[in-house]
Amino acid sequence: MTYSYYKNMQVNNIIFVYQGEVTAELVSSILHMMENKLDGDGEDKKIKKKVFNVMVECLQNVYHHLDTLEVSVDDTEVNDRTALLMIGKEEKDYYVITGNHVLNERVAALRSRLEKVNSCDKNELKNLYQSILNDGELSEKGTAGLGMIDIARKSGQKLGYDFHPVSDKYSFFSLEAKIARY
Repeated sequence: MTYSYYKNMQVNNIIFVYQGEVTAELVSSILHMMENKLDGDGEDKKIKKKVFNVMVECLQNVYHHLDTLEVSVDDTEVNDRTALLMIGKEEKDYYVITGNHVLNERVAALRSRLEKVNSCDKNELKNLYQSILNDGELSEKGTAGLGMIDIARKSGQKLGYDFHPVSDKYSFFSLEAKIARY
């Protein structure tokens, strides 16, 4: 069984996977491990910086916006704050994928924000970023909402995303950012 997981990761070029609770200390550890991995692979400095910056934004996005999933296990309510992080490398691209639970009531606004980000070109993203920064408004989570814009700007690509309903209260939100190696 373990070997099949190993082979699947090789076939899909997955170089790092984490599933579990996301904490500030964990974010720091993951970033340190991936920095060492990219250094060890002799990756180009410019690409390494892009991959690292996108990872930072993706992890911070999960850390700040993860909704706690309330589940019942053996008639006991459990708060689940787990998330998924995968980092892979294709021929010309790196990819960073995150997944976490969000309240269904937040899906429409999140989808709208992602569609807006994906509809912008490079200059429009820069202007949108500056506009939000200048407005100084913070979300209910205490962030300015710049993460998605920053991921799109730093990756230079449209963001992939999906919302998979898991209950009448929650959906599983996945976000994929690709970083071209050219």
